[in-house]
Amino acid sequence: MTTATTRTVIGNLCLGSAPDSWGVWFAQDEQQVPHTRFLDELVQAGYEWLELGPFGYLPTDPRQLADELGERGLKVSGGTTFGALHRPDLWDEMLATTRKVAELTAAAGAHHLVYIPPMYRDEKTGAYTESPELTAEQWASFGRRADELGRILLETYDVRLVLHPHADSHIQTQPEIERYLNESDARYANLCLDTGHVAYGGGDAVDLIRRFGERIGYVHIKQMDAAVLDRVRAENLSFGEAVKLGVCVEPPAGVPNPAEVIGALSELDAEVFVIVEQDLYPCAPEVPLPIAVRTREYLNSCGLSGTRRPGGERA
Repeated sequence: MTTATTRTVIGNLCLGSAPDSWGVWFAQDEQQVPHTRFLDELVQAGYEWLELGPFGYLPTDPRQLADELGERGLKVSGGTTFGALHRPDLWDEMLATTRKVAELTAAAGAHHLVYIPPMYRDEKTGAYTESPELTAEQWASFGRRADELGRILLETYDVRLVLHPHADSHIQTQPEIERYLNESDARYANLCLDTGHVAYGGGDAVDLIRRFGERIGYVHIKQMDAAVLDRVRAENLSFGEAVKLGVCVEPPAGVPNPAEVIGALSELDAEVFVIVEQDLYPCAPEVPLPIAVRTREYLNSCGLSGTRRPGGERA
């Protein structure tokens, strides 16, 4: 097999980035750069595709968003939202929020909605806010609720639900990821494979690609520092604490090996966005840009290009 690092462009994959790589976790936060700086620096770093990030960070008016992206030559790969599929009491509120994000995502010409389950530890304090394990009753309905949400998004907005495994969430470990996939319907609910969060939960991203490739609709490429992961497990640290310790590292450092991930993705019979994410919250404003440049250059050397839509068609 030809390895990813020897190919000029891998035609079924398209590279982009996200506000997360600029230290953005929240719609508004005094420790984050303004959205205009993020967009300007995204262009400077050589990216054309972006994920929208937390709803409200970028403009939520479709015309304003289109204007700000258009004047910079940027395009949208997908939207991002958060929600608790294991909490039926929050369904109506979650669905109303998700519809707003899906509507903006569709208006921006994108067809994927990255759905992130809530963390059971506070992002800033690390305190536990709920049990780290779902009950049998909660698991029994999780897949059905994912299917229902995915069906609504697909039929109403032509947007596909891709659930994002996340550290300190109920979809974190590989058994949890596989249980979600086995209990949901591929027509409506699939996976945003975040390689870093899979590693954080002790899983194997390449194994998931090879065994569940048809369920991977979208990818976040991310690496974790193995030594920091050891400390996280030994000291029971929260994800927020781990990020402050530098658990997220730029490629090719960290786990998993990005070239191996890209090689496995290149064998899929699917067109997939591969979005760079390096959790940096909080960080000094001057930190993200040089990292973003080096990351793009490395991933370009592995055959990932961001100048073509997945499938090789010119954007």
